[in-house]
Amino acid sequence: MTRLDGSGLHLFPGFTDVHVHLREPGFSYKETITTGTLAAARGGFATVCAMPNLKPVPDTRETLEAQLALIRQQAVIRVLPFGAITRGERGETLADLADMADDVAGFSDDGRGVQDVGLMKQAMLEARRLGRVIAAHCEDETLLQGGYIHDGAYARQHGHRGIPSESEWVQVKRDLELAEETGCAYHVCHVSAKESVALIREAKARGVDVSCETAPHYLVLDDSGLQEHGRFKMNPPIRGQEDREALVAGLIDGTIDMIATDHAPHSAAEKSGGLSGSMNGVVGLETAFPVLYTHLVKPGILSLERLVGLMSENPNQRFSIKPSEDWTLYDLEARGMIDPAQFLSLGRSSPFEGMEVFGRCLLTLCAGRIAWQDSVYFGREGKA
Repeated sequence: MTRLDGSGLHLFPGFTDVHVHLREPGFSYKETITTGTLAAARGGFATVCAMPNLKPVPDTRETLEAQLALIRQQAVIRVLPFGAITRGERGETLADLADMADDVAGFSDDGRGVQDVGLMKQAMLEARRLGRVIAAHCEDETLLQGGYIHDGAYARQHGHRGIPSESEWVQVKRDLELAEETGCAYHVCHVSAKESVALIREAKARGVDVSCETAPHYLVLDDSGLQEHGRFKMNPPIRGQEDREALVAGLIDGTIDMIATDHAPHSAAEKSGGLSGSMNGVVGLETAFPVLYTHLVKPGILSLERLVGLMSENPNQRFSIKPSEDWTLYDLEARGMIDPAQFLSLGRSSPFEGMEVFGRCLLTLCAGRIAWQDSVYFGREGKA
C-alpha cells in the first residue's frame, strides 16, 4: 500500500461533470474516450456524462451499444452517456427512449434545441414515465439571426453578427411551462443569460422540477474580454457583464445547481477560423476547478465547500449517480499558468490560455482505483 504525506493538501469527493463531449464514436480525430477521460481524471473528475452528438447518434439500443462498447474498452473513469431525445438529433421523431433508459444518465439533443413544442412535450411525458431527466439545449433557431457571438458591445464594435440572449431564454421559458405541465424532471444545459436565471428562479419558487448548470467560462469571462480567436467561440456564447453577474448570483442563491464544463474538443483546423469561421466549442476538463477556485473561492465569492458541492454532490443527486470510493487530491497552493500544449485532451482550444491559476490535481481515484496521478509530485523523494 502506498502512503502519502497529505500535509497541506485537500481531499475532495471525485468531481462529476454532467456535460462533456467525448466525440466517440464518429469523431475520434477531435477526442477519444481514452484521451477525454484521462483529461477528466487529471482535472479531478471521476464521473462524466457524455453528450449524444455522435456518429451514430445513440437514439436506439443498438446505436447506444456502439458507444457503451467503446466506454467499456477505453474509459479510465465512470462515463454515463446521454441518449438522444429525437432520432438523429434531427428534432423530427422521438428516439427509442424506453430501450435506452436503463443505461443512460438522461436524454438530450445537446447541440440543438428541440424546436417542435409538441415533440418536446411528448419527450417529457415519456421521460417522466421512465424516471429519467430531460437535459435541454435551449435555443430557438428562428431567433439566431445568423449570429455567432453574443449580441453585445464587442459584436457591435468589431462588426460581428450577434446572437441575442432571447434565442436562449425564450426556449427556457417554453420548456419550463412544459415541465410544469408534465411533471418531468427537467434540466437546463449551459445557462448563459441573465433572463434564463430569472426564469429558472421563478419556476423553482413555483415548485417546477427543474435544475440547471452553467460553465466556468460564463462565470469568469464576459464579452468585454473577447479576442479574435476561435478559443473564444462556443454556443451559447460568452455574454455580457450583467449576464455573468447574474450567473454568479444564481450560484450563490441556489438557482444554479451545478457547474459543468461543456468540454467540446475540435481539431486545430476547425478552431482556426477566428470568431466567425471556427466551430463552436472549447475544452475545460483540465482547467475547471483551478479556474473556479482562483476566481470564485479565493476572492471570497463562494466557499470552497460550496464549489465542491456544485461539482460533486449536486450533479450526483440530480442525475441519480452513486459514486463509490471516488476521490481527488488537490494542492491548492500550487500556482501555474494554463498551457493547452500540456493538455491530455486532444482539444487545445481554451479561453483560459495563459491565465495564472491556483490548484493542481495530484491524484484522482475512481471506484478505488487510480485514474490519474501527477508523475512529478509522486516522483519526489519521500512523497510516495
